[in-house]
Amino acid sequence: MPEIDGAPARRDARSQRRDGGGREAPLYGALDLGTNNCRLLIARPAREGFRVVDSFSRIVRLGEGVSRSGRLDDAAMDRAYDALDQCAERLARRGIEGARISAVATQACRQAANGAEFVERVRTGTGLKLRIIGPEEEAALSVEGCRNLLDARHEAALVIDVGGGSTELSWMRGDGRGFTTVAWMSAPVGVVTLAEAHPEPEDGLTDWFEAMVATMARALEAADCPDDLTAAFHDGRGHLVGTSGAITSLAGVHLGLRRYRRDQVDGLWMTRSDCAAAARKLLHLGPRGRAADSCIGQERADLVMAGAAILEAVQRGWPSERVRVADRGLREGLLLQRMREDRQGGRSRRRRRRRGGGQAGGGAGGGGGET
Repeated sequence: MPEIDGAPARRDARSQRRDGGGREAPLYGALDLGTNNCRLLIARPAREGFRVVDSFSRIVRLGEGVSRSGRLDDAAMDRAYDALDQCAERLARRGIEGARISAVATQACRQAANGAEFVERVRTGTGLKLRIIGPEEEAALSVEGCRNLLDARHEAALVIDVGGGSTELSWMRGDGRGFTTVAWMSAPVGVVTLAEAHPEPEDGLTDWFEAMVATMARALEAADCPDDLTAAFHDGRGHLVGTSGAITSLAGVHLGLRRYRRDQVDGLWMTRSDCAAAARKLLHLGPRGRAADSCIGQERADLVMAGAAILEAVQRGWPSERVRVADRGLREGLLLQRMREDRQGGRSRRRRRRRGGGQAGGGAGGGGGET
């Protein structure tokens, strides 16, 4: 079973499943309802962070047409509801409930006039309590989920989370030991909105791609990145971390994978020329060729070029020879955040018991026994 936030663990299976008191560590669930995807991760705390027990991902295109109508479409809501209902069933089968479920909705529900209404429908129908989060929290969670992929040898890093309806960017300054976020932005351009604004033509593909790059570049003009960090990228002292289905798909194409493999993609370093070459290959494949590619598939065939254009626009503004691919992000950030809060709460309770003269009981690693 893969270790998500660090190097694979090598200890025996029993120790991987136990907390500090010898009890089985509880399971946690993190659910991310985005503009394009509905994704669930179920994991158990481990010393390195956590170990994945189950996962679910489905392309639902909840935000389809929102940029034009301002509302979630009925068919899109039905697709998302069905996926969320399956997520609720998986969580229930594992006995995960209450505070050990972190469920969030992002840009589509933020933007749509009926987003809150849909969230309430989900609550009453499935029991899932989705929380619509703002772009700043979304960016921070993506950074948290990708933090172990940042290279401390660089002075600057830029984490790019390409979503369906928006793209979150976090500029970070390194001090040789770690990174601190010093600026962030949410660009109102994602793979769904960009693809809808620029339908693919039958010819003139290079001009079409450049038009998408230009649209993203205009959105990036509002970025407030400090001048010294921008200079670090131009001087080769910074690197990018890209998290999204579009970027992981580019990595799969770059590697020539016959089927997508997370263990080969997550953490992969690509050069800027590698990214450009993969984008050119996909451009010339055309819609049918992209749909036939096992790393793209029918559901992403019309969106992957928009993702490549977003990445290209970012790289032109903050050039970096090194791009690290992350098959992780917001869900992992949610899990790490919740597990950390429970560990800190457990330590506080033990300190209070010690001060009160009681036995120091309980275990490190999370909120009580598994239900």
